[in-house]
Amino acid sequence: MRLTMLPGFMLLLPLAEIAGFVIVGRAIGVLATLGLVVLGVVVGMAILRRQGLGILQKMSAEGQSGVVPGRELLKPAMFVIAGLLFMIPGFISDILAILICIPAVRDLAWKYVSRRFVVVGGRNGFTASAGPNFRNRNPSAGGKVVDLDEDDFKREPNQNSPWSGKRLGD
Repeated sequence: MRLTMLPGFMLLLPLAEIAGFVIVGRAIGVLATLGLVVLGVVVGMAILRRQGLGILQKMSAEGQSGVVPGRELLKPAMFVIAGLLFMIPGFISDILAILICIPAVRDLAWKYVSRRFVVVGGRNGFTASAGPNFRNRNPSAGGKVVDLDEDDFKREPNQNSPWSGKRLGD
């Protein structure tokens, strides 16, 4: 799904979920419909509790170390997504969650997602995290180091600079 389609999807999903409530409510009754919605939330909570959010931390740690998260991490991550979809009240999100629980669908998702993983420079000091990783920094790995003594470089005020010597209100 393209990112440009996301706003339309986010607007249409609640309308489709409401239509699903009406159709299922007419077919099986209001109390049974509410029971199915509550059951979906309970199943979603059980899946999240069983898988735990630790899998997301493992994926983040592998991404920060420069390793592409493998297929063995995708299965629990997909179950976390399924659990979150089960917790959204509605039958369409529940159907999507059930589809995610099917191994053949997860295999298709792996084929789709594995081509799109991007890990940014893992070993030369910069990782997929928010900032540089200075512990692993290796200056001889392509960066140029210039070693200067105190008398080799001095910074003096530049009188021609528009920023020197002026104060607000002058």
